[in-house]
Amino acid sequence: QVHLVESGGGLVQAGGSLRLSCAVSGSTFSINAIGWYRQVPGKQRELVARGSVGGSINYADSVKVRFTISRDYAKNTVYLQMNSLRPEDTAVYFCNLVVGGSAYWDWGQGTQVTVSS
Repeated sequence: QVHLVESGGGLVQAGGSLRLSCAVSGSTFSINAIGWYRQVPGKQRELVARGSVGGSINYADSVKVRFTISRDYAKNTVYLQMNSLRPEDTAVYFCNLVVGGSAYWDWGQGTQVTVSS
């Protein structure tokens, strides 16, 4: 059974940075295809960064240039470096395998990111 553990969230001032981690266990899929989602209360979960098996990464326009995915294959961990954070980036962030544009596994607990103005 696949287990996702997100961590690294916290409270940061606008303009600050955070690095989120997504540790994946129990999977035989490449972590290249892991993406990052975020959700605010009352809204649908939003895919903000999407990896692919081939290694390419796509970012939502709202985070392009500011957010960067990286991977540690030895640790089976995917990171999301978030720079120049804005109050509108406040959300719970989740990772998941993205297949056909949709999340494939059960969700982890997520990690809360709060950006103060």
